[in-house]
Amino acid sequence: MKLELKLTESPFVLEVKNESGISLKMDATEKIGGKNKGMRPMEVLASSLAGCMSIDILLILQKQRQIVSFYEVNIDANRKDDVPSPFETIHLVFTFNQEVDIEKANAAIQLSYEKYCSVSASLNPAINIQLEVRHQS
Repeated sequence: MKLELKLTESPFVLEVKNESGISLKMDATEKIGGKNKGMRPMEVLASSLAGCMSIDILLILQKQRQIVSFYEVNIDANRKDDVPSPFETIHLVFTFNQEVDIEKANAAIQLSYEKYCSVSASLNPAINIQLEVRHQS
């Protein structure tokens, strides 16, 4: 994996591109001079966990012939009030359409988190990660 990160606008607007030319913008908080022109790096990290797991989960459910017509993950992450300020908790709520078997969805979530997701395997084990599954209301 090769990525290129460049400063595109001072003081902190950054753009990272992958080898395919797909890009993502990041910026610092406005509190320290950011311009709100991109996601914060920690937002990208929490989103990466949800995204990595989602690919696994959807693939597993597809193989089980579950029809996923609605899928959403809400992320609630809390950080230490210190420097550095790593995540203390990440709570992921996975929501599926009513037709998805909730037991199969829960099993897919656990399998992704414990076995397949490279992002979860890369995170500090001290982070309290909570996983929840529900049907769309």
